[in-house]
Amino acid sequence: MGDVLDAAAVRRWSRLAAEALGRTRDEIDALNVFPVPDGDTGTNLHLTLLSAADAVGCLAPDADAATTWRALAQGALLGARGNSGVILSQVFRGLAEVLSGPSHNGDALFEAFGYAAVLARTAVGSPVEGTILSVLDAAATAAAQAGEHTPAGVARSAAQGARAALARTTGQLDVLARNGVVDAGAAGLCVVLDALAAVLTEEYPERYEVPARGVPVAAEQPAAEDQGPGYEVMYLLDAVDDVIPVLRERLAVLGDSLVVVGGDGLWNVHVHVDDAGSAIEAGLAAGRPYRMRITYLHGTRTPQRHAPHVGRGVVAVTAADGLAELFESCGALVVRRESGGVPPLAVLIEAILSAGDEVTVLPNEPEVLAVAQAAAEGARDSGVRISVVPTKASVQGLAALAVHDPLRRFHDDVIAMARAAGATRFGHLEIARQEAFTTVGICQPGDVLGLIEGDVGVIGGAHAAVAAKLLDRMLSGGGELVTLIPGAAASPELAAELEEHLRVRRPDVEVVVYEGRQELYPLLIGVE
Repeated sequence: MGDVLDAAAVRRWSRLAAEALGRTRDEIDALNVFPVPDGDTGTNLHLTLLSAADAVGCLAPDADAATTWRALAQGALLGARGNSGVILSQVFRGLAEVLSGPSHNGDALFEAFGYAAVLARTAVGSPVEGTILSVLDAAATAAAQAGEHTPAGVARSAAQGARAALARTTGQLDVLARNGVVDAGAAGLCVVLDALAAVLTEEYPERYEVPARGVPVAAEQPAAEDQGPGYEVMYLLDAVDDVIPVLRERLAVLGDSLVVVGGDGLWNVHVHVDDAGSAIEAGLAAGRPYRMRITYLHGTRTPQRHAPHVGRGVVAVTAADGLAELFESCGALVVRRESGGVPPLAVLIEAILSAGDEVTVLPNEPEVLAVAQAAAEGARDSGVRISVVPTKASVQGLAALAVHDPLRRFHDDVIAMARAAGATRFGHLEIARQEAFTTVGICQPGDVLGLIEGDVGVIGGAHAAVAAKLLDRMLSGGGELVTLIPGAAASPELAAELEEHLRVRRPDVEVVVYEGRQELYPLLIGVE
């Protein structure tokens, strides 16, 4: 206990910091005017710390300091929310990389603060003074100048330096001066550093101070059109480290408030843009984005629009000509996307408004889901009732459309469509582009991969052989209807060969075949 920076201290700090942010988050939210006045910085920091504390709490009681520091950093990275939360996760990473070593004394701690400050600033596309970055720099400088080079002395000095720098943020950034506030993210960082000092000194404050609002400085407010991009886009990204500089350059052109943090193949991406779809496409070009969140930042930024007509409609997203024709024949309004990409947000909003005043959206790809949800939020301002059924594959979208009934109540129709989609297992064939480890072995470039709901289940050399094994596995848990959708690269005989395979192996199963003409996947499979 006390002035020792070991695994137990990290555990206590993560819990105490999360609790302190929970108590102060409303006050921090009230300070939030930069980069966007959306009033959620305290909440985002609290959620980030809760994720970090939960990761540490899941460790064995005897986990060593290195393991505990890494869990803290990883938990914060995976759960980071908002601009400040992502930056704070990078701070934890910097501390962890230094303090995971054998030395946990005061010298190691001030070195860790310095490294964390550099790491955090490097992760931000366009650093701005008067923010959490400035206060972090000041904390690192104060830590290095601590008169007492013990963990407690360094932590106390860092916390005091951060508090002094926090007061200066109002004069460093015009938008803070106009509103008479300090920077919200920096205020949250001060609470986190106060908690660290409390753990190491065993001097626990009765409450953690968040500066009250001051008197705004008279200044002309910025015009509404200068409020900045309309969407916050966040996602986790599996990607090799070498592609991240290119990703940063591409996102920097698209928007602002860019922060990309992480390493060793796992990254957390945050950016404010007007075209959310382009930001996701940049992630798709770099690696595998997931846990995507898109938040509309300016509730009154776009003029009110109204659905041009009343009625029930379904909007389906696809990249393939054959699938587009199929969805249209089932009564859906189709939004096209590029193969391997996502549709423009504005196009999807326009389609929703054109479909009617009660609309169901079928994204049909995991990467499209976040864009569809953002489009639904944007279109709801027009008075349209919208529900996004989270279809992850075109075969799920077709299953949902098969039970669509515009004569039912909207809520009941959405439930029926969601149940049909959820009861449809989906698989597909694709061609390996590089050597990779999978759950069933190593694949080589050119191998045919059979995937079930995103996981590789079969590796082989021929479409028909791999598809037959994939079907057998998918039907091992039961099934009455199989849907086969050959793509542009499939041979004319593929569907017939699989129908014959099922006639012999599973004569009880009904088979339907549609020409999808999709480019990426030689075959799509659905089992209901």
